[in-house]
Amino acid sequence: MDLFKQLANEIKVGIHQIKAAVELMDSGATVPFIARYRKEVTGGLDDIQLRELEARLSYLRELEDRRTVIIKTIEAQGKLTPELHALLLTAPSKQELEDLYTPYKVKRRTKGQMAREAGLEPLADLLFSQPNLDVAAEALPYVQATKPEDGGDFTSVALVLDGVRDILSERWAEDAKLVQLMREWLWTNGELQSKLVAGKNEADPEIAKFRDYFDYSEPISRVPSHRALAVFRGRGLEMLDVKVLIPTDPEDTKAPTFSALAEGRIAAHLRWTNQDRGSDALIKKTILWTWRVKLSLSTERDLLTRLREDAEKVATKVFADNLRDLLLAAPAGPKAVMGLDPGIRTGVKVAIVNSTGKLLDTATIFPHEPRREWEGSLFTLAKLCQHHRVELIAIGNGTASRETDKLAGELIAKFKLNNVHMQKIVVSEAGASVYSASEYASQEMPDIDVSIRGAVSIARRLQDPLAELVKIDPKSIGVGQYQHDLNQGDLAKALDAVVEDCVNGVGVDLNMASVPLLSRVSGLSASQAKQVVAWRDANGAFTNRQQLLKVPSLGAKAFEQCAGFLRIRDGYNMLDRTSVHPESYDKMQALLDASKITFEKLLGDSRDPRPDFKVAKLTDGVNEISDLREGMILEGTVSNVAQFGAFIDLGVHQDGLVHVSQMAARFVSDAREVVKTGDIVSVKVMEIDVARKRIGLSMRLDATAGKASSNAGMTRSHEKFNPKLMQSNAIATPNAMMSAFSKLKK
Repeated sequence: MDLFKQLANEIKVGIHQIKAAVELMDSGATVPFIARYRKEVTGGLDDIQLRELEARLSYLRELEDRRTVIIKTIEAQGKLTPELHALLLTAPSKQELEDLYTPYKVKRRTKGQMAREAGLEPLADLLFSQPNLDVAAEALPYVQATKPEDGGDFTSVALVLDGVRDILSERWAEDAKLVQLMREWLWTNGELQSKLVAGKNEADPEIAKFRDYFDYSEPISRVPSHRALAVFRGRGLEMLDVKVLIPTDPEDTKAPTFSALAEGRIAAHLRWTNQDRGSDALIKKTILWTWRVKLSLSTERDLLTRLREDAEKVATKVFADNLRDLLLAAPAGPKAVMGLDPGIRTGVKVAIVNSTGKLLDTATIFPHEPRREWEGSLFTLAKLCQHHRVELIAIGNGTASRETDKLAGELIAKFKLNNVHMQKIVVSEAGASVYSASEYASQEMPDIDVSIRGAVSIARRLQDPLAELVKIDPKSIGVGQYQHDLNQGDLAKALDAVVEDCVNGVGVDLNMASVPLLSRVSGLSASQAKQVVAWRDANGAFTNRQQLLKVPSLGAKAFEQCAGFLRIRDGYNMLDRTSVHPESYDKMQALLDASKITFEKLLGDSRDPRPDFKVAKLTDGVNEISDLREGMILEGTVSNVAQFGAFIDLGVHQDGLVHVSQMAARFVSDAREVVKTGDIVSVKVMEIDVARKRIGLSMRLDATAGKASSNAGMTRSHEKFNPKLMQSNAIATPNAMMSAFSKLKK
């Protein structure tokens, strides 16, 4: 109940809600299932609350397991006092628990331990508690005649006093309250500093990417996630020296005789002041030793770990939010689509898929350099479109995308003469090459060339982004920030949760879904998903949900978890088309029979939650960055979102940047308050730097274009946020910021 109470306080819901949700999770229920079909049990907890509960429950249970081990270990040592036991039982975090455990850990033999073995601890206690004593006189009786082979050297008064220093400094350095006090004080007042490693050539292109951090400092508690991760990467590559600077400004302390504020904090905690008494010089030296030798390095390490963990949490959330937006992008629906994977020398790969995504036809055309078979390419495409009644053309956004888009434009113009209407849409091809070479793609299209598979993926992404993108590792989709620097286990867990929530939020067509899509359905494992498809291939389409129980290895529990998320469009029971769970069919049928609810209303409640499909209208004649002019108002698609701003695809190979300061007339702290990936927005061109491939944009259409007015979009708050790291594993300088992002699509 204490655990439930804590979780209820953190998530701000009732204890009974937490208890019910935890019991369901422990019984094997998934978050999507609980959120959709057990609302009455949990009091309406949604998937966001349940994900938070799931994460905190795991952490707190790990904390309790560790707490139990530590208590038993200290108890076995015969050192578990009632006071210590109480502190261990109430430690709220793993770090604070480990702080309390530090003095009792088995460790190598220290100088302090050897001094205690030599019997110096009573002297240390005496000199600290009675500072008026004569230090040398009190130490003299503890001088040893000889140095033992396996012990410390205490053959003089000076060496004995060194032993006193070692005993006291180790004791204080293991004082959990003092450690926590110093850690929080330095977090609040310290600064993160990075400098170029001595001897490194800053002209080296790889090193120059870190130019922003050659001489950088910022209050550590206010370092944004992107700058923290950039600094850590530079340190990992041995290009930057990184440290936490201790505050040096004078302030009122309880130990004003200390020149360093850190030592003054320790003295205040110990309730000791320097009054030039007999042992005061020794105690002052010991306090200095405690900080500089014992605590400073470990505290710095703890703070850098905290900074990294906080930065990774932010970066993981950015990735997860962008992934969710991308997966829930509007589907074009069941229409015949031509996918074009642009290329220059290797040609443009063409794939036609029907309304269900089945591959119908393929081709390779060479409209661009060096062959320039423009008219022949148009003829080939026109013939394919006519034969397969193509409604949409999906164009990958890689190399030669804009040129291929122009080709598609001419094709559509010619078709309009025959009263045939087609639309062209530029589609992100991030991860398409990963899918093309994957084992699943080989199984799905065994006789199709890898290069053609990419065109197929591009076409299917337009029909249903969610169904196609689940075939790709989320980390390959290209909407992450510093993803290669993050804890890969935590990142994968967060992204998998997003995919699971999106798939189950939309629902899955049982008779069309691929193995990767089915494996994301609540309650189905990858092996069970394969069994479902195998049964479908052997027996034909499912005609009712109950047939799932005939699938080998899919038992009652898996059926309970998955059935409501699987749709059968043309089955015998109309309820199989809805999100109604089979367990509620009798009640729902009774409602329908009593006319308290119409089936149309029921279908409406089960409708795809994704937005309606629409595309940005790219401006004719604007194909390259050189075609842009300050003051132009264009329509574009949000390709990526970070806290500092959003990147907009204008169809000119280089995404433009709208800084948060240019998003609205009000203050915006995070770009996601205004836009999300996939949104179509109108922007004004504020600044163009062709040489560096930088495009400054504004969503404030009344803003005045020009470099001076757009400086707000190029401030320090985003300069050190490297857009290339949103997808790749590199660092860029402010000057290279936009040009680095331009390479994302190549």
